[in-house]
Amino acid sequence: MPTSTNIFPVTRLHMVNAYLVVEDDGITVVDTAIPRSEKAILAAAERLGAPIVRIALTHAHGDHIGSLDALASRLPDAEILIGARDARLLHKDKSLEPGEPDRKPSGSFPGAKTVPTRTLVPGDRVGSLTVHPAPGHTPGMIAFLDERDGTLLCGDAYSTLGGVATSAKPNPRFPLPAWATWDRPTALDTARRLRALDPSRLAPGHGRIVERPGAAMDAAIAKAS
Repeated sequence: MPTSTNIFPVTRLHMVNAYLVVEDDGITVVDTAIPRSEKAILAAAERLGAPIVRIALTHAHGDHIGSLDALASRLPDAEILIGARDARLLHKDKSLEPGEPDRKPSGSFPGAKTVPTRTLVPGDRVGSLTVHPAPGHTPGMIAFLDERDGTLLCGDAYSTLGGVATSAKPNPRFPLPAWATWDRPTALDTARRLRALDPSRLAPGHGRIVERPGAAMDAAIAKAS
């Protein structure tokens, strides 16, 4: 299956991805990578010849929202989107909801001044992207499935640096996503549910896009089980 003609990664420090998703009305940026990534993201959009109309976040960790404020200040008309649960973490509220595992969220939550214009729940659409729940790495992480070509933008549910792995168990070749995971049993359940979507390609927050990832996702789930 050919590489997607709709989704373009912007990679920082060779390991942190933001994505530009080309839609009929412009570009949706999925995650904003580490601080000072805004120039690279804006330059990539300029090369694609389309305006950025939305910024959608998979979760509120600092390596995914690092350039949110800088990018939003340059794009005052852009819609800002994040999952309803992680919207609280975007503003440093680490309190738990009833029924959640009794563990404080892990990893870096630097917060942001930018206020979301809309919060997302499973089943919502963001252009061609359908929102899917992906909790575990954070309490409210979400993933996006491009309904046009089956690309799954999975946040940190999987990484592909050093091989395809879930965030439910440290990958010795790239353990950072698992180290920053809030609840590993929930993360493993998410990995299974995202695998059931049978994506045509896997676009992670860390690592390269993997074509036809089903077998690799199955192996990653088996290693973490």
